[in-house]
Amino acid sequence: MQHFIIDEDIARAKTIATSFYTSGECYETSKEQLFAASWQLVGDADTLENNSVHPFTLLPGFLDEPLLLTKDRTGEIRCLSNVCTHRGNILAYAPCKVNQLKCKYHGRQFSLDGKFMSMPEFKEVENFPTTDDDLHQLPLFKWGKLLFTSLSRTMKADAFLGEMMARISWFPVHELKYDAAKSKDYVVKANWALYCENYLEGFHIPFVHAGLNEALDFGEYTTEIFRYSNLQLGIGKSGDECFDLPALSADYGKNVAAYYFWVFPNMMFNFYPWGLSVNIVEPTGISTCKVRFLSYVLDESKLGKGAGDGLDTVELEDEEIVENVQRGIRSRFYSHGRYSVTREQGPHHFHSLIAQFMNK
Repeated sequence: MQHFIIDEDIARAKTIATSFYTSGECYETSKEQLFAASWQLVGDADTLENNSVHPFTLLPGFLDEPLLLTKDRTGEIRCLSNVCTHRGNILAYAPCKVNQLKCKYHGRQFSLDGKFMSMPEFKEVENFPTTDDDLHQLPLFKWGKLLFTSLSRTMKADAFLGEMMARISWFPVHELKYDAAKSKDYVVKANWALYCENYLEGFHIPFVHAGLNEALDFGEYTTEIFRYSNLQLGIGKSGDECFDLPALSADYGKNVAAYYFWVFPNMMFNFYPWGLSVNIVEPTGISTCKVRFLSYVLDESKLGKGAGDGLDTVELEDEEIVENVQRGIRSRFYSHGRYSVTREQGPHHFHSLIAQFMNK
């Protein structure tokens, strides 16, 4: 597979080779190298009652991993494999209240912590049961009500989420309430990475988003780079809806209209005075993706104001651009671009991380 090189000096660097967006081999390799190695948002603690299970598929059509959130009688939440250790049957088909898990194929039972309990007709089996007969337990990280997991235990959640949590530590994440009516999925005819890199720079705002440009002071728009995440700080114009920041905030004294956090490889956390919009970019093909907008409301009185207004319009404007870029990167006359040193630190950081993970 191609070795990707991104110069660490943005002034010298060229954008990542277009083969990353067009190669089937790169698409397949990214499943394990980028996504299985990182962390993903997988649920909301509010959806789970004691003695309940909530099955889900991690990145359907891509990683396609059947998983299960469980909450036992003590209130402890776990993330487990949803695959029976006997013959591979899916254990739970839908959210339900249960005291234990029982496979509908041959009756193997597990407790809600994933431990093997019993199995019919297995008295003669030697060296049974072992830990291999327990359900695989995945790491679970909780921030407020938000639940995250990773298919790998090689990297800690804090490496991806820590800077965001520290910067927004004053924000009452635990008070957010999921609003299904305001949440929506978008199907985009572009490679998932093209969608992410469009998000990662405010350079295009004056050219693409007239409404958003009215709410933000583009001259004060900044990008801060962290290890596996970054922040675009949106400063509002005078009179627009902004955060009432406490003195303990690192941004105290600024008219912050929005915090745009990106977490490698495919998650965006957009904090507005009204609450949080989480965007998860799910690959569905080499040249297609699905973007999930999950809305968590804190203050309904601030909805429809400032930079957090008109998100659907902004999304459609972005879709038009990235779908045209998807067409363009297939051109025989395009292979690399260059970065604006002052405005495209985000895409440069993103491409650098892709190269780092893909070259392992």
